[in-house]
Parts: sequence; structure tokens; C-alpha cells
Amino acid sequence: MNQQAYESGKHAYQSGDWLGAVTQLAAATAPGEAAGEVDHLRGNAYMKLGQFDAAARAYESALGDEAYGKRGALSCNRGRALLAAGRAQEAVAALNEAVQDQSYATPYKAYMALGSAYEKLGDVRSAGMAYRSAAIDEANPAPAVALSDLGGCFMRLGRPVDAVEAYRTALDFTTPLENQNQIWRDLGLAYVAANRMSEAVDAFGHATADGTLTLSPEAQASYDAARKAVAALAERRPSETDAFLAAAGYGGGYDPLDPTGASGELMPSPEDTGFFSVTEEDLVAADKHDRKVKRKHRHTGLKVFIFILVLLLLVAGAGVFGYVKGYGWPTQESVAESLFEAKSSGQELDPYVASGTSESVIEEMSDVMPTGDTTVTVLGVDRSMTESTVYLTATLAEGGEQDYTVELVRDGISWKVTTVTPEYASQGASGDNSEN
Repeated sequence: MNQQAYESGKHAYQSGDWLGAVTQLAAATAPGEAAGEVDHLRGNAYMKLGQFDAAARAYESALGDEAYGKRGALSCNRGRALLAAGRAQEAVAALNEAVQDQSYATPYKAYMALGSAYEKLGDVRSAGMAYRSAAIDEANPAPAVALSDLGGCFMRLGRPVDAVEAYRTALDFTTPLENQNQIWRDLGLAYVAANRMSEAVDAFGHATADGTLTLSPEAQASYDAARKAVAALAERRPSETDAFLAAAGYGGGYDPLDPTGASGELMPSPEDTGFFSVTEEDLVAADKHDRKVKRKHRHTGLKVFIFILVLLLLVAGAGVFGYVKGYGWPTQESVAESLFEAKSSGQELDPYVASGTSESVIEEMSDVMPTGDTTVTVLGVDRSMTESTVYLTATLAEGGEQDYTVELVRDGISWKVTTVTPEYASQGASGDNSEN
């Protein structure tokens, strides 16, 4: 190594003379000489100059020096350089190498760049998974950025409810001194997409409160639509007085200031009711008739009660038999179909999932299930008293079909889902759905 050239190049680098740094550092090594530290600095200087292809080559050269190490940082830098050069597919490969390095102290940097690379390639689902990994990295000092990007992916995937949670969590990780306006704006858009208009109005209000953020035409239209929806709902909601009168049994049109309506009379007219012309004999006859009707109703009620009791005993016997044989209500088929329908429409999956299932497992289920307009056909069910398996095929919105195996456990007389596994022709019976 030419030590003098190396020292001159390092001094230029520290002084911010990027052109001088790459010139001197290039002269510090002979062709084919392994010098990881020199190439590392040279790659950084090329990045500052905006020469991204040259930076990627310098980092690749540094990776050839096994003694230098730092493979995670170098692979991350190389992936960033390739991404900046418009070579997203190569960037994905380099960044995946970076996160495989167990000694790499800041993998969240590689995950953030990996999310951007996947977005460039149009793979929004993989981008979201990368941003999630960046957000949960304990070394990440600012997870709000990754969570905001994750929320954007959920929105593009048609999952506004998940986007709401991502944006709300992002706000939790920001400080009052940080500018939260853009996150509040994106949260407002997610609330509108989830048809939660009152919360949307509140979020947009936070975003524009200090006057520093100008909403885009799309965001402004969503804000206006949310306010109109809230105003229309307020107009339809009865006043507290109307609600009180309705609860007391007074129907519409009752005016407490004019209880007699248009008649102006406080007591019914004798001519209208005939009450004051009734005789004592008429009253006694009417009383006998009422008692006869009541006795008849009591006898009829007893017969109905006995019939219902016998029917319940018969149903109970059949119910015990069905329970042991693995039947329930809703059925396993219905629960599995409802789970996929909830996923397609962007609703929460929790009502169909077994209690105690962790959020990470629910998210894994959600990730493997199709989005958009999906038709589900149940192919078969394996039943037992406590556990069942549903085999189904999902016809995807973009065409094609995907087979799934859905495992369920007994929940009272119904069933709840524990796992959702996609099946592929090459799997055979293994059911392995691991992903790279």
C-alpha cells in the first residue's frame, strides 16, 4: 500500500474534499491489492459525489478483503449505491446479504433500504415486511419513520385498518418537538379509507393545526368528505330531549307543551268514549269475560311450555352427539370462509382467530392470505371433537388459484382459527410454507 497516498486521501476525506479523496485513495493501492478500509472510504466518497455505480464497485472491492470484515455495513452501503443507481434487483440481493450478517450492529439501515428497493420493484408486501423489521430493530433510534412507511404499504395493499395502527404507533414513537404533521395527515387518509370519519376529521385537524402543512388535493378532498359525513351524521342524530322522550315511550310528533294535541281537551269527551254511560251489569259481565280469557291463556301457555321442554330434550341429545362428532355453529367451513372474506374486505381477523393467538401469528396469517376480490371454495373438512382442518381453494382477483389448509380449535359450540397455511404443488404433504 502507498501509505503517503492513503494518508493524503484520508485527510481529504475528513476535510470533505471528496474528489481529492477518491483520487488519492485510488493511488494508495496496487491493482488487485486487497485493502478493505481504503475501498470503504473510496466508496463513501463516490456516494458523496453522486457517482453511485463507482461507489458500488468500490464497496464490492472492499468486500473482497476478508481480513477487513464489516460485511454487513459494506453490503448495506453497496445495496444503497445500487438502489441509487437504479439497479433495484441487484440492491435487493446486496441488502439481503447485509441483514444476514449477525455481527452487523445496525440492520435497520439495510431493512429501510430493502423496503425502498422492493417498492421500486412493485413488491409492496415484501417492502412492508422489510419496514416492519426495521421498526422492531432495537438498534433503530427512530422507528417512527419505518412505521410510517409500513403504514403506506398497508394502504397500498388495501388494509387501512392495519395502516391506522401503524401510523398511531409511529406517533407514539415521535416526540412533541418532532414534526408529526405528515403522520397525522396519512393517519387521516387511513381513517377515511376505513370509514372512520370522526377520527379522520380529528387527525386532519392535528395535521393542519400549526399551518405549516398544505394538504395535497387528494388529502384535502378526503378531509372535506370526512367533515361532510360527520356533519350529516350530527343532523340525523336526535337531540337529548327527543332521545329522552323516545325512551319514555312518546313517539314522534308529541309536543310536551301541547300534550292534548289539536283537541285542546285535558280529558276525553263522554260522547267519544261512552265511559260515563256504562252500567254496573256491563262492568260485571266484562270482568267475567276477562277472567275466562286469562284462564284460557294460562292453559295454552302450559301446553306450549311442555312442548318446548320436550323439544329441547330431543335437541340436546342430538347436540351432544353432534358435538362429539366435531360439529358446531358456526361450522368450520363458515368460519374459514368468513376469515378470508374479512381479509379481502380489509376487516380485522381477530373475531375468527383463537383467543390467546399472538399478534405476530395473526399477522403471519394475514400475510399469506390473498387480498382483493377473492372467491373461496371449501374442498373438504377433517372433523374431531376439539380440532378440525378445512381444505379450501381461493380464486385470486388477478386470476389463478391458491390452495390453503386452515387449522381450527373448538370454541364453545363454534370454532376459531389457529393457523392458515398455503399449499403448493411442489410441497407434497409437508405443508412447508417458509419464505426467504
